[in-house]
Amino acid sequence: MRIDLYWKRPLFYCLIPILIFLAFVGFPPPFAPPRATRPRQEQSVPADEASRPGQLP
Repeated sequence: MRIDLYWKRPLFYCLIPILIFLAFVGFPPPFAPPRATRPRQEQSVPADEASRPGQLP
């Protein structure tokens, strides 16, 4: 038993809105640029005990 599946016409009707959208907007669609990332917090090195000002050697 052979089942004839007509998939070309439904596929075409599903793709028509996408094709019309791309015809007016262009390819690729103009999406907004990604948001700017915040600068990372600066990592500091712990100070040496011997190099602190105000201490006697």
